[in-house]
Amino acid sequence: MSKHELPGGVGTSRVHDSARLHVTGEADYVDDLPIPGFGLYAAIGFSQYANARITTLDLDRVKQSPGVVSVITAHDIPGENILSFIQAEEPVLASTHVVCVGQPLFAVAAQSLEQARMAVDLATVEYDPRTPVLTVEQALKEDSFVVPSERLSRGDATLRIATATHRLERQLKVGGQEHFYLECQVAMAIPNDDGGICVHSATQYPSHVQQAVARVIGLKRISDVTVICRRMGGAFGGKETQATLFACIAAMLAAKTGQAVKCRPSRQEDMIMTGKRHDFMARYKVGFDDDGRIEGYSLELSSRCGMSADLSGAINDRAMLHSDNCYFLRDVTIVSHRCKTNTPSNTAFRGFGAPQGIWVMEQVIDDIACYLNKDPLAVRKCNFYEPGQRETTPYGMHVKDRLLHEIVSRLEKDARYRERRAEIKDYNRHSPVLKRGLALTPVKYGISFIQTHLNQAGALLHLYVDGSVSLNHGGTEMGQGLYTKVAQTVAEELQIDIERITISAADTSKVPNASATAASVGLPGSLKTGEETRSMEGRL
Repeated sequence: MSKHELPGGVGTSRVHDSARLHVTGEADYVDDLPIPGFGLYAAIGFSQYANARITTLDLDRVKQSPGVVSVITAHDIPGENILSFIQAEEPVLASTHVVCVGQPLFAVAAQSLEQARMAVDLATVEYDPRTPVLTVEQALKEDSFVVPSERLSRGDATLRIATATHRLERQLKVGGQEHFYLECQVAMAIPNDDGGICVHSATQYPSHVQQAVARVIGLKRISDVTVICRRMGGAFGGKETQATLFACIAAMLAAKTGQAVKCRPSRQEDMIMTGKRHDFMARYKVGFDDDGRIEGYSLELSSRCGMSADLSGAINDRAMLHSDNCYFLRDVTIVSHRCKTNTPSNTAFRGFGAPQGIWVMEQVIDDIACYLNKDPLAVRKCNFYEPGQRETTPYGMHVKDRLLHEIVSRLEKDARYRERRAEIKDYNRHSPVLKRGLALTPVKYGISFIQTHLNQAGALLHLYVDGSVSLNHGGTEMGQGLYTKVAQTVAEELQIDIERITISAADTSKVPNASATAASVGLPGSLKTGEETRSMEGRL
């Protein structure tokens, strides 16, 4: 039996396909790939102002700097100067105005990375500054939104809150978060001899990079662009849309010079230029009875989206749809404001808006418990979804799986929740500085894309005369083990040992039009082998 073979079945390795390469440092990421002969390195010059008109952009010293081969501005873009994912509002390079610190103004290609970065610093840029909108509060005051506000309502929340036995209202804030992937944004573009281009990009969404590059460099056929991604050094949503900028800049410089170009910002530049998790401000009003059961709930969610829409519409939709978490809200109103600010466009991040919506709801439960001097778990349990009249979400979905009460009751017992809460309370009473806490918090979380047509996948298998298989699929590998899981599925279906399968990089020329590896649809647990699926069906 092979060391990778499971007893009684086909070989299905449980080891990550790149585990040895990761441990030894031999795994090739985009920045490790050697640049073809006479290749160039890119650097980006970006805005130092959040909102300003550009009065002078003098790049003469940049062009004369040692090692510089090419410099491009918005006027040099051969195709459309459009980077935006949803709306045509975000340019690749700013031309007359800048709307955030970190917005790209120009790009340089030089013979070395050091020469490119030194040249960027020689630019003379003058601005006519304007007053920026930087906070959610400012955006709300000025009605500044990237997309229209949304409203979700059921019943009469205002009346129920007004007539409830108890009422609370409060304003909450939850901050943003830097993705801090180990591998910075990076792309390498290699021009083909037929006018096309191949881009190696650390991206969760190769198909979007392909489309954007074709549009920006003016190619009539998307198929003239090939985007390849073997692996990423982390992403967490930060490389779903925002890898596109660096791929487009590398592609434009490569198309102009006819030479391969690699574009990788420094960690500091990456953090300045790219968006983060959306920070939210929430205002709520809640009415409830003596047991803590919610009778009416009104919530206003306002997020800081940045300079453009990016994925903010869907992210804020998901925040709204998770604002109930595990609790039945009979009379409820949720309003969502998607605030436009002079900051980099915030973007996808693990949870995609759901953590923010859930956090607010859990804070409401804790506030009710504190007000009533009750154990928070007791308040949570009395508000749970229940079979019968308390099983429909504010957006009209029936909660079918009714295991929440059973799961929480078992956890409460097995974790010694009440005993440990009593011990902690006694400890905190005698400790003037250090405090302890314990909570049992449920989560109702939906995976996959809200737009159901995006929940699709494709794969390409080549079968060879010696019985070996070449496997390619539309998902991208960012450390989650997706490639291994897909190979396990293929091994199970073909009834072959997994060692017969060769895994190849995500490649738009092999599997086209694939959705982004995001929304948990590309996690190992979201794929099941045939045996596992049949076993689940049997239990159901």
